[in-house]
Amino acid sequence: MSANTGEFIDFMCESGVLTFGDFVTKSGRPTPYFVNTGRYTTGGQMSALGAYYASALEERFHGQYDVLFGPAYKGIPLAVSIAEALFRDHGLDVPFCFNRKEAKGHGEGGVLVGHPLRDGDRVLIVEDVTTAGTSIRETVPILKAAADVRLAGLIVSVDRMERGRDEHRSALEEVGLEFGMPTQAIVNVEQIIERLRPEGDSAHRLDASDMARIETYRAKFGVRAPR
Repeated sequence: MSANTGEFIDFMCESGVLTFGDFVTKSGRPTPYFVNTGRYTTGGQMSALGAYYASALEERFHGQYDVLFGPAYKGIPLAVSIAEALFRDHGLDVPFCFNRKEAKGHGEGGVLVGHPLRDGDRVLIVEDVTTAGTSIRETVPILKAAADVRLAGLIVSVDRMERGRDEHRSALEEVGLEFGMPTQAIVNVEQIIERLRPEGDSAHRLDASDMARIETYRAKFGVRAPR
């Protein structure tokens, strides 16, 4: 695990974004941990988050995208903060856009806000987390309806490494194969477990009962990272 990875995990804990307890994911699965980027609530947090995303994005997708797309609602501040960090830290002035939940019938109208998508644009989708791939399957038709775009990839903050429709593949891997695009996460759940293990040196380490619940959940829904 890189120092940057450990720092990002601690940052999520300190921001109240990575929490442990009893939750239900968008896909309907009861889960002992939850990642909620809606809990980033300050300018400082969003600046730091954008920097983490921008660094991971440039490492994986440098020169391979033209536009950032943030699905409503949580993807909207993500796209803005990442675009700002790319300009501030990497000297890249990258356009972004996002969607409305409902089409606007007045003014400029339409579903998309921001950079107008054009045929041939390489669109990089920025999301918070992928559990079962539901959100991405809702997002791709929106992009394809706007223009004949190319899907440059998908980047998320956390790969929960949970089975998709194929029990042998993670949902993140599966949506990448389904839509022919590369995928990337800043961290995955195995790295989170390693960082927060009870005997570790993180200030946010878990107790044995939390760890046992996560491992039980992973045994039911998870896949392992390739070795």
